[in-house]
Amino acid sequence: MAAITRPVRYPQWTLTRAKLVALSLLTLGFAANPTLPASAPPTLSHDVPAAAAANALSPTSEAGPEPPRRPAAQPASDAASPGPTAMQPAGDGIAQVVASLAATGPDPVLVGAGDIGDCATGASFATAALIEAIPGLVFTAGDEAYPEGSPEDFAECYEPSWGRFLDRTLPTIGNHEYITPDAAGYFGYFGSRRGSPGRPWYSLDVGAWHLVVLDSDCDIVGCGAGSAQLTWLEADLGSHSATCTLAIWHHPRFSSGGHGNGEEVAPFWRALMAAGADIVVNGHDHDYERFAPQTPGARLARATGIREFVVGTGGASLRRFHRIKPNSRVRMATHGVLRLTLHPTSYTWRFLETDGSIGDRGTTSCH
Repeated sequence: MAAITRPVRYPQWTLTRAKLVALSLLTLGFAANPTLPASAPPTLSHDVPAAAAANALSPTSEAGPEPPRRPAAQPASDAASPGPTAMQPAGDGIAQVVASLAATGPDPVLVGAGDIGDCATGASFATAALIEAIPGLVFTAGDEAYPEGSPEDFAECYEPSWGRFLDRTLPTIGNHEYITPDAAGYFGYFGSRRGSPGRPWYSLDVGAWHLVVLDSDCDIVGCGAGSAQLTWLEADLGSHSATCTLAIWHHPRFSSGGHGNGEEVAPFWRALMAAGADIVVNGHDHDYERFAPQTPGARLARATGIREFVVGTGGASLRRFHRIKPNSRVRMATHGVLRLTLHPTSYTWRFLETDGSIGDRGTTSCH
């Protein structure tokens, strides 16, 4: 069976900034009556060999069952789970964000995307409408405000849509934020939720999970051996014994999109795999792509590898895929958000499209 590939859906409209207020009113109406099913039962995803010429499938196509790495815990349980607690050095804002999970029950939800606020498309209002109806933490995977991540870009192109989730957002810095000197727009907007200037990496515990947010602008902050960031990451992972670990940064290690693979973040992968991490979430390429669990060297490793999601679908203009990379399983270029439900020993994912479709879904046990 071929890997799932969907054609690019380019927006059929382009908005000026003056029109964004009208679109905001429309999307608020959508959020009040979402068409997305709130509790569709998850199905198992099957990692099948990728093919150079992939088939175009319907929005709800699924790839079949994947053998679990070990017996999975039930997604819902009456048993109590550890509550979320704040960790390394993100500041008081992170504690406030994590506290907002109290109403989500024993299995926290994390939802979001990267490459978001683009006044040239206005599509971030449609993705924000999806998030509106989903309680839990909101993540960004970098490039929150186009084109330069300036204070004006955040005020005009991010705040009117995703800004409503600020109190529950875990932000990640991207390359566009650094176009503004010292990423002043990013740090000024997110405040204590974003680490600190020069050290925008942080971690926290959410339920039974350990979450790590990193800065993949390696030419600016350093990612390799001896860098402050990698040294911090290795120490952070070594000091936590969570069963399940998830990491978020902007530039993907593996991608079939236009930017392709990022060798500079391989040290992150090696540290995370040595610690038994389960998920990496990225943006940068303006598409959705899911990979099978693999090693930092792109070797398929269902039992021990890390599963990567590229989710550069928050609102910026979409782009076509280029050379299909090994272990790529699902690919589509459409706006949407990734919803992750973090069970005590497993996770469930859904890629929610702005037309109400579930483009990808599955459940897998942690290592």
